[in-house]
Amino acid sequence: MATTLHLHPTAELAPRVLLPGDPGRALLLAQSLLEQPKMFNHNRGLWGYTGAAADGEPLTIQSTGMGGPSAAIVIEELLRLGAERIVRVGSCGALTDGFALGDALVADAAIAGDGTSRALGAGERVAADSALTAALTAAADADGGARRGAVVTTDLFYDPAGEHADPPPRDALAIEMETATLFQLGALRGVPTGCVLLVSDLLGPQRGRIDPEALEAAAIRVGRIACHALS
Repeated sequence: MATTLHLHPTAELAPRVLLPGDPGRALLLAQSLLEQPKMFNHNRGLWGYTGAAADGEPLTIQSTGMGGPSAAIVIEELLRLGAERIVRVGSCGALTDGFALGDALVADAAIAGDGTSRALGAGERVAADSALTAALTAAADADGGARRGAVVTTDLFYDPAGEHADPPPRDALAIEMETATLFQLGALRGVPTGCVLLVSDLLGPQRGRIDPEALEAAAIRVGRIACHALS
């Protein structure tokens, strides 16, 4: 195995990887989606697991932590270890009407409102891999449906300047913190990347936050969609 500073593999890395932000969600998905999961990483509290997915092939689920800087470290080290296809399975705040809490969103582009993706050379926006995004869309359509569109990636969860002090582009469906970094690293390294998110918050005209039980159910659903897309 390649030497990495932050990920300390204790199991084999699978060629295909799911990336939740939350270590607890990584454990939930490993318990729900993998047969006989083994811990892949526990260093720095970034829990990761490798096991067999529903199609019998190996899959790694590795948490990234919060925000672009942490995600960039994890993604870069996964790529150095040999990851070949990566899908972020995270949460987002919906910015427009038409969403309900727990809905799924396939991100086909990320508007780079964060510092990390810009430091990596991203322009105003960066696209997901088209084939992987099509597979995510098809898998979502077969599992209750999902909207598809652009998200805004930001550095701040709590914004002292006030929520959306700089209004996002009108085509942005949701806001989150890691997707632009993933897409830019995928583009730089020539590795297909995609993203499917659950709506945990309503930030448009309607307001609301998902409850913990519904959050777990939605997380398992977007993980299942990503697994099917990678099969």
